[in-house]
Amino acid sequence: MTTLIIILHVFVCVALILIVLLQTGKGADMGAVFGGGSSQTLFGSTGASTFLSKATTIAAVIFMLTSLVLAYITSAPKTDGSIMTREKAPVEQSVPATPAAPEASGTTPAEAPQSAAPAEAPQE
Repeated sequence: MTTLIIILHVFVCVALILIVLLQTGKGADMGAVFGGGSSQTLFGSTGASTFLSKATTIAAVIFMLTSLVLAYITSAPKTDGSIMTREKAPVEQSVPATPAAPEASGTTPAEAPQSAAPAEAPQE
């Protein structure tokens, strides 16, 4: 369904671009520059709506509708893909490692000699 709407949307986009480019501008007539009596016409200075202006309106309405539908489809929450409702295999809990027992020599780590600093050699 989404693919069909996307194809329709792209087709309407291209059609809308072509329809707008085919239309002539408002000031295309030389008489429009000097106000050549167009205010006395029945439909005003723009004249009657042509086929291209009606096609532009229809294409614009379809474009807006497909845009809204595509926005709604992509923003709708997906209920079938929730990670909270899927059943998973139980995870085995590992027991944290216990600290190593003190050495059997009877000295605690605080009493053990520290060899971090090198001993100075006796001077002769």
